[in-house]
Amino acid sequence: MRVERDIEGIAFPFAAGIALSVYSGAAPSYAALALLPAFSLLLPAHKDWPSFIVRCLLTLCIFGCGFLIGTTGNLMEISSLNRASPIQSIGLAMQNAIDALPFRNPETNAIIKALLTGERSDLSRETTEAFRASGASHILALSGLHLGIIYGIVSRTLGLIGNGRKAVWIRSIICITVCCTYTLATGAGASITRAFIFILIGEAARLSGRYHSTASILSASLVIHLGLTPADIKSPGFQLSYLAMAGIAYIYPHIRSFWPGINDGTAHKGIMQRIWDAAALSISCQLTTGPAAWLYFGSFPQYFLLTNLISMPLTGLLIPLAVITIALSAAGLPPGFMLSVTELTVNLLRWSLEIIASM
Repeated sequence: MRVERDIEGIAFPFAAGIALSVYSGAAPSYAALALLPAFSLLLPAHKDWPSFIVRCLLTLCIFGCGFLIGTTGNLMEISSLNRASPIQSIGLAMQNAIDALPFRNPETNAIIKALLTGERSDLSRETTEAFRASGASHILALSGLHLGIIYGIVSRTLGLIGNGRKAVWIRSIICITVCCTYTLATGAGASITRAFIFILIGEAARLSGRYHSTASILSASLVIHLGLTPADIKSPGFQLSYLAMAGIAYIYPHIRSFWPGINDGTAHKGIMQRIWDAAALSISCQLTTGPAAWLYFGSFPQYFLLTNLISMPLTGLLIPLAVITIALSAAGLPPGFMLSVTELTVNLLRWSLEIIASM
């Protein structure tokens, strides 16, 4: 817990300093003033100060660092670099491969392309409205959900090589490489970049044997992300992504603990507990993202719980099915059965959301 508090003590004032500078448009010449308290910590006399004063000065200095970074512009514009990068051709190749799949309904190709590449221009107006009205628009926006599923597919597939030290290192390196390539190929939006940083920090902590929790990874990711692209703090995708993870880190454990036996480990792991876990996760995310979504989009999905309980498992099934179908097709193998199963899953997802949207 000490590690979490230390990282949070850096991340939150750092983010607050960047937010103030980015939204206020403060001049760099004034930003330097925010670092003046740092000089007082260089004096030998500070060792005799009460720890409260030292903590306050350190917090103010961290705030000043964020303020200074925000006012001097981005240190690295990941998104702009990626658009000009040759790796973008991988994303285009993915889109072409999806378009070439011989589904019966072209809308199936459009939905899969939106799920895997973030390209939504081919979606029909009816499908887009069904996702929006039902509160499932986040499924079409590339985020931690999508990258997490890709990471899970790669990690579980590579689990076949064993759990020896070398195997674990090889698996981590391949997982990070695949996730990084996927992030860059799909445009490295704020939300999916956050997800990649999460994976990177999590893998680094696991390989080094260090303690890590969702809260500590969230705080470390916030510092790294804003240090690289401070302007992202104004992005709705950035804000909603980190707010969702804040709900998972700080609210979800408390709501989940309402289930009998969770805290002492005596709970029976059955279907009802799995449903409760999914519901607790959905409620936790909605509590933190709901107000921001209302400010940006002027709407609040009434049936978000029902939507997530249905759409999340289907999406978790659909993405691996689509990946396997694309891989078989690229290998020259006839994916007839996989085409049927994948299209059936897409139709079930769309049909479910249309019903919820009409309620």
